[in-house]
Amino acid sequence: MIFYTADLHLGHENVICMSERPFENGREMINSIIHNWNSVVTKDDDVYVIGDVFFKMQLEDELTILRRLMGRKHLILGNHDKRFTDERLRKEFVSVENYAVIKDNDRSVVLCHYPLLEWDGYFRGAYHVYGHIHNNFDTPAYRIILNNKEHFERAFNAGVDVNGYTPRTLDEMIQMSENENKTIADM
Repeated sequence: MIFYTADLHLGHENVICMSERPFENGREMINSIIHNWNSVVTKDDDVYVIGDVFFKMQLEDELTILRRLMGRKHLILGNHDKRFTDERLRKEFVSVENYAVIKDNDRSVVLCHYPLLEWDGYFRGAYHVYGHIHNNFDTPAYRIILNNKEHFERAFNAGVDVNGYTPRTLDEMIQMSENENKTIADM
């Protein structure tokens, strides 16, 4: 199975307030995210982290955390992933790329840390999974997405802040989006 997640920001105490995360401190956030990850991912699954794994942690702590996470890990680099030039960190991932196009159950999926207005295969039904914007609905990118839902119906934010701090499958993100749209239509 293939899972997606983004913007873990492990080690970033301030993200708890900035993104209104429900954790008392950074240690609780790290333990919760690891627990949630390992509750759905098995050693035979692939997990695409769409950027921003850590923030200002010690290398040894980063390596310890990565080794606790189940599955085959792939990283799409985000703006806070500059430390992944270190070969010890890179070796914990099957792949480390800036951008990728993968197949998920015969569906083309474009992976980029930043949300794209259009992506490779957009007009042929391809999906786009991104991160970066957390749950900050006031950003220009989120306003564009929210005001053009039909255009972005195959684009999904994999950020932990909008996915219960748990990696999700593409099918889960599609279902969550459909449920959200039904709720909005019922208002």
